[in-house]
Amino acid sequence: MRAADKGRSVVKSGVKRLLGRAGFDIVRSTDNRGGVDDFIPFEATMRAARAAGLSVGDYIDEVMNGTPGATRSTIDELRALGVFAAAPDTVLEIGPGSGRYLEKTLKECSPGRYEIYETAAPWADYLVDTFSVVAQPTAECSLAPTPDNSIDLVQAHKVFNTLTFLGTSRYFFEMARVTRPGGRIVFDVMTETCLDPAAMRAWATRGGAGHDSYPAAMPRRTCVDLFETLGCTLEAGFLAPLGFASTEVLVFAKGA
Repeated sequence: MRAADKGRSVVKSGVKRLLGRAGFDIVRSTDNRGGVDDFIPFEATMRAARAAGLSVGDYIDEVMNGTPGATRSTIDELRALGVFAAAPDTVLEIGPGSGRYLEKTLKECSPGRYEIYETAAPWADYLVDTFSVVAQPTAECSLAPTPDNSIDLVQAHKVFNTLTFLGTSRYFFEMARVTRPGGRIVFDVMTETCLDPAAMRAWATRGGAGHDSYPAAMPRRTCVDLFETLGCTLEAGFLAPLGFASTEVLVFAKGA
């Protein structure tokens, strides 16, 4: 191992121990949607990322999630599929959290308006201050402040595997409602494609205690059939890393 790599590894290891001792690894949400009740802590994560010499997004991918380059690979795949080719002028993201997908999306296109629905207030404030996005008020699983047929690209990353089946389903209806004809809808869910016996064993034995609602599975056919009834056609699907397993990213286009 090179000296620089070894030094970075030591810093990362130390930061992880520091977070654990300080109790920053778990923060209770007062506004969860029936699923996992943790948020990535804001101030502790910012400090840890600086200490590790990484951007916030890279720190979360590399250290907290153990999946280096995961965000970048998803955005690269979406670019290859032409999701950004139409230069979307309006983007909406559900649950952007630290903004790691938001930041990379903004590097792919230059929307005139980027709306977010984020229940963790410190992260929402940070994203508004850093990227000049519009934070919409959150209530249940609704996108009510956003008008019908007004958004070019609607996306949610690493969100729906933390929600209940009904919560996710309600968001699906809302996503189709706000997307304009010709627009795209992008999200990931843990479909049967991600749940072979080995993956199920890994989740059962390595997934940790206290979060039996996570990860939440969603049948692929259910997604495709529902969105078809809402005028949206599946364009593509691909696997993305999720810890020691995977999640499936689905790309839908809303008919004109």
